[in-house]
Amino acid sequence: MIIFLYGEDTFRGRRKLNELKKRFLREVDPSGNGIVVVNGEKATMEEINESISASSLLTKKRMVIIENLFSNKSRTVFDRINEYLKKKNSDLPAEASARAGDNIIIFLDGVSGKDRQPKHKNELFKFLSNQKYAQEFKALSNTEAIAWTKKETEARGGKISRQAAAELTSLLGSDLWQINSEIDKLISYKAGRKLALADNEKGAEISVEDVKSLVRGQFDENIFALTDAIGNKNKSAAVKLFEEQLEAGLTEGYLLNMIIRQFGILTRIRQALDEGLTSRKIINLLKLHPFVAQKGISQARNFNLDALKNIFGKLVEIDYEMKSGKADAKTALSLLIAKI
Repeated sequence: MIIFLYGEDTFRGRRKLNELKKRFLREVDPSGNGIVVVNGEKATMEEINESISASSLLTKKRMVIIENLFSNKSRTVFDRINEYLKKKNSDLPAEASARAGDNIIIFLDGVSGKDRQPKHKNELFKFLSNQKYAQEFKALSNTEAIAWTKKETEARGGKISRQAAAELTSLLGSDLWQINSEIDKLISYKAGRKLALADNEKGAEISVEDVKSLVRGQFDENIFALTDAIGNKNKSAAVKLFEEQLEAGLTEGYLLNMIIRQFGILTRIRQALDEGLTSRKIINLLKLHPFVAQKGISQARNFNLDALKNIFGKLVEIDYEMKSGKADAKTALSLLIAKI
C-alpha cells in the first residue's frame, strides 16, 4: 500500500501521519518494531530500498515512512524510485495490496501541486498524487483557519470567541504549528484565571484582549527589519536586531524560523511578481495576510529570484547545522550576511 501525504500545511499532514501510526500500533504491531522512518532528504536509493524490502521476524507487516523525499538532490534516487514503485504497482494487483505481508509505504512531504519541479521529480509527484490513498493538505484560507482554531480550541475543552479566533489568525496567518501552541497557552491562561476568580463561568471564554496580550505575532516589525538588514548586507544592524530579540526572550530557533519563513514568502512573491501577478492576485494565490503580503512585495522588489533562492537555501542549511549542534544561529547568520 502506498500513501502520499503532501502539501503546504505540514501540521495537518503530520497529524494524519500520527493517526496512521497509532492505528498501525493498535491493529498490527503494538511493539512498534515494524515502523521505520527514513530521512528522504539525505537517503540513497539503497537505504530506501533496504527499508522497504527488509523483512522482520517480529512483525508480519511494516510501515515505512519516507519524509521530505522531494528535497533530495539526487536525480538517481528519483529515477530509481519511480521505476521501483511503478514496477511494484504493475506486479501487485489492487486486491492483493491488502494482504498481510504487504508493507505500508508512506511518503510525507511539504511539496504541493503548484510547486515547480524538475521533470524527474514531477514524474514521481504525479505518480504518488494519483494513488488511491494520496491526500493533499493545502494551506487554509483565513476563514478556514478561523474555523479550525475555534474547533480545535473546543476539542481541547476551551472556549474562544470568533473575534478572538480571527485575531489569532490575523497575527499568525495559517501557520497551524504556532496556532496549535498558542491555543494550549491561551487555554492554560484561562484555566488559571478561573481558579483565581473562583468562578467557573466568569472569564471562561478566550477574548480578543487575551490574544492581544499573550500572543506574539509573526508580523513583528523587527522580523521585517531583520530581513531588510540581511538583504542590504548590513551585518551590524542584522546582528544587533538579532541580539535585541534574544534579550527580549525569544529563542535562536524561533527567530531563525521566522527569518526562514520570511525569505520563503519573499521567494514566492518574487516569482509571482516575475510572472506579472498583481498584489491582489498574490494575496489570494499565496493565501497571505494583506499586511504580510504588502510588506513582502515591497521587500521582494529589492531582490532577484536567484538571490532569494540562494539566501533561503543557506538559511535552511544554518537551521540544520544549528539543530545538529554544528553551529549556533547568531554566528552562522553573521557568516551568511558576510557572504551575501
